[in-house]
Amino acid sequence: MQVFFQDETRFGQQGSLTRVWAPTGSRPGAVRQTQYEYVYVVGAACAQTGQAEAIIVPYLNTEVINLFLEQFSCALEEGVHAILVWDGAGYHRSGKLQVPENITVVQLPPYSPELNPMENLWHFLKSHYWANRAYDDYNALFDMAMDTWQLVCLDPSNIQSICAIPYADHEVIQ
Repeated sequence: MQVFFQDETRFGQQGSLTRVWAPTGSRPGAVRQTQYEYVYVVGAACAQTGQAEAIIVPYLNTEVINLFLEQFSCALEEGVHAILVWDGAGYHRSGKLQVPENITVVQLPPYSPELNPMENLWHFLKSHYWANRAYDDYNALFDMAMDTWQLVCLDPSNIQSICAIPYADHEVIQ
């Protein structure tokens, strides 16, 4: 049994501003776009093993979450049962949700994003890779999201570090 945390984030041309190093007293410029193209990254990560899985999509709904669950299920090693901890978003509670047999879903308490270490991952990606940049179109956003996921999240040590929180320790949960 492995415990994974799941969440989704929106990443787009509106972007976000982040702090940068600059000489004292200076005001460094930052790129700020006004277009409205976005991609959504739906991901899950296990802080114990460092395994992370994601899909990048143009919108979110129950069908997309079902697609993610299907792909996530296939990515698990043979014989592994995943406990998937996620928030109470509407598409996580839909009657049309199809949860594979090798996944058990556990819902976080309402209004508690601090309990989901995926929020740490999104913050890291946004502050280190996605902020203060301009993107031409949807394809540029998709490529950046994919490249960043491959660079950062496919390295188990990054996931183990960024997503590590004490209450998610495997011994504590058992």
